[in-house]
Amino acid sequence: METIVNRPNQPPELIIMLTHHDQTVPDALELFNQLKDAPVRHWGFKDVGLPPAEMGRLVAAMKAAGKTTYLEVVSLSEEEGLRGAQLAVELGFDVLMGTVFFQSIATYLQDKPIRYYPFPGHVHSHPSILDGTIDAIVADARRLEALGAHGLDLLTYRYTGDAFRLLRDVVGAIRIPLVSAGSITSYERIAEVQRAGAWGFTIGSAFFERAFVPDGSFDDNVMAVVDWLQSGRSSAQLGR
Repeated sequence: METIVNRPNQPPELIIMLTHHDQTVPDALELFNQLKDAPVRHWGFKDVGLPPAEMGRLVAAMKAAGKTTYLEVVSLSEEEGLRGAQLAVELGFDVLMGTVFFQSIATYLQDKPIRYYPFPGHVHSHPSILDGTIDAIVADARRLEALGAHGLDLLTYRYTGDAFRLLRDVVGAIRIPLVSAGSITSYERIAEVQRAGAWGFTIGSAFFERAFVPDGSFDDNVMAVVDWLQSGRSSAQLGR
């Protein structure tokens, strides 16, 4: 697998999540096929919303198109996290995102060709909320890196405190890639992800809710963000 690192002042990688309200949408395969030729390498979805057979067809289509694939598991128990990890392996995903870190999950994945990006910090409720002090979340991020996590899935904008400071401090404390996940609904937040130096970010619901092109389609909203990233407009906002 390629080496992935956080990249200060570089455009972050977009991971398109075919999910709305923390569930994979029923027409995910159709939507992917409409956009599979777009210049976006990273695609994913949740472990809920589709039966396993349909998930398998979707991830196979993504991999056939040369995409890097992500399964995000937002369930918080050890049993559900391990089940999600097994599903990710069985369906051939490249990255498992989410789950509260449990050694049983890490042990199961350690000899599998898949990366593991768990949640740092105290995550609870549904939709997920991240709370606690920034220092405690930073310490947990370092702990997960030491335990062998390949990257981290940080719920930046689900945090109950200063989201940008949290993101900046966690990125600065680790050497593994960080993905900012959840509630990225504006270009300003994408610019903050870049300013903090995070490797990447996910967008799912905001595309379906037309946060970027209010009168546009799902495709229009995706391409608006892709074009914005490629244009370098985010660089102009780094001083914010």
